Amino acid sequence: MVYKPQTLIGFDFGLRWIGSAVGQTLTATATAQTAVTAKDGIPRWEEIDKLFSIWQPDAIVVGLPLNMDGSKSEMSHRARKFGNRLHGRFGLPVHFADERLSSFEAKGDIIADSGSRDFKGQGVDSRSAVIILESWMRGLEV
Repeated sequence: MVYKPQTLIGFDFGLRWIGSAVGQTLTATATAQTAVTAKDGIPRWEEIDKLFSIWQPDAIVVGLPLNMDGSKSEMSHRARKFGNRLHGRFGLPVHFADERLSSFEAKGDIIADSGSRDFKGQGVDSRSAVIILESWMRGLEV
């Protein structure tokens, strides 16, 4: 079987901001993109359309916000609905990834990089999307 590297778009779903990242399976690395604005979890689709137009991904990864005990939450259901809408809109495979503690890790990375605990304008949501996407890619068997 020949392995074909893929471009992936990852999302950290939120009610006001949806973090985004683009990654390559060849390197299993991702780069943060501008967070998409949302109103009560409904994204500005033109911003997402632009991401897909630029990057032309092969698949999508959406973070699934589970409770610490692994059970589903209201946000889990909303993130899954968002993923299903992405699938319907773009016709690409959508994978869901456990995102527990990704925002906590993203904030830790920002503190380490900047030495500041002021996260305003620091891209926590998109940094979380990078963590989600890279974690998911590390779990792939090639």
